[in-house]
Amino acid sequence: MRIAVLIKQVPDSDCVKINEKDGTIIRDSAGNVINPLDLNALEEAVRLKELLTGTITTITMGPPQAEFALREAIALGADNAVLLCDPAFAGADTWATARTIVSFLKKDGPFDIILTGAKTTDGETGQVGPEVAALLDVPFATYVSRAEWQENSVTVYRSVEEGIQIQSLPFPCLLTVLSNLNETRMPTLAGKKKGRRYEINTLGLADLGLNRDEVGLSGSATRVCQIFHPKVTRETEFYMGKELENGIDRVISILREKGII
Repeated sequence: MRIAVLIKQVPDSDCVKINEKDGTIIRDSAGNVINPLDLNALEEAVRLKELLTGTITTITMGPPQAEFALREAIALGADNAVLLCDPAFAGADTWATARTIVSFLKKDGPFDIILTGAKTTDGETGQVGPEVAALLDVPFATYVSRAEWQENSVTVYRSVEEGIQIQSLPFPCLLTVLSNLNETRMPTLAGKKKGRRYEINTLGLADLGLNRDEVGLSGSATRVCQIFHPKVTRETEFYMGKELENGIDRVISILREKGII
């Protein structure tokens, strides 16, 4: 069995900076942290490998320092690590990101299972996983909180607004997972040594057979046009002591003016 885990290096929330010209995150100065939900996806892959045997390939798209996230993935139990890195990939939206990842999955595949976090802390869109599945034309399930693995299929429990939805998917398929799927493990000393010594496989635009207008900002269907910091202003009136009744009357008057009551 071949398992692919899509991970993303996300900025440390204390180090986030935005390029106000093009609306992209300046990742060169950000911390190297694996997206938390992607850690749950990796943990599930390791458990699946222990259950059914197989190999785990972790893939990420990002700048050169993203290799630190991949080394951590190796330390946690992944067998292979691939970095999709090229200046042409910069500024990609979810669609251009999915297209780039799919080009590798097709090149190195097929994979029986593809796992990734339901969303990332720096985007919160939850779109890349389903877009990858759509481009590969494989079934997928999102927001998976429980998975029961069989030899050629998986039964998943999806946490949705209405409650829990149960689905059965054949292999190959893609799952995006939530944090309550499992408890992530800590890397062992042997794992850390393996991750530190591992030779990351880095692929660029030419290696994937893509054109420059298909990737990065040029290949993005959406882009940030403007960034601004909202200014919150309030007009405050204080009523204390004997004036409380006047304050209540004032609140009622404002609510009536706004048509709320």
